Amino acid sequence: MYAVQYIAITVVLVLMVYVLGRYGKKEFEWGDFLFWETILLGLLIVSIFPVEIANEIKKLLGLGRGLDALFVIGIGLSYILIFKVYLAVDKTEREITELTRKVAIELEEINEKLEKIEERLNP
Repeated sequence: MYAVQYIAITVVLVLMVYVLGRYGKKEFEWGDFLFWETILLGLLIVSIFPVEIANEIKKLLGLGRGLDALFVIGIGLSYILIFKVYLAVDKTEREITELTRKVAIELEEINEKLEKIEERLNP
């Protein structure tokens, strides 16, 4: 094993414990916990057997070198994560917009009621 493999294994194990701790503090939902632990488990396996996995992916995808195969898979996973973040941000923006509209409508109703009360008090 190379020194970089030991470093990668250590980093991945620390991240796995970190994600487990965040889940224990109820900062992650079950689905998020499972998603991140699966990703980290995959990274751990790749860290332990990089050459074997790279060669298998190379054969599957028909690429020239094993490292190219790992980069293709890494880029693909990155796009999936970016899309997941995009969906979460889009959902949050929609919720904020709807909440802002509701608050504006309620504020307008309150202002109308206050004006009616002022008219009654000051004839």
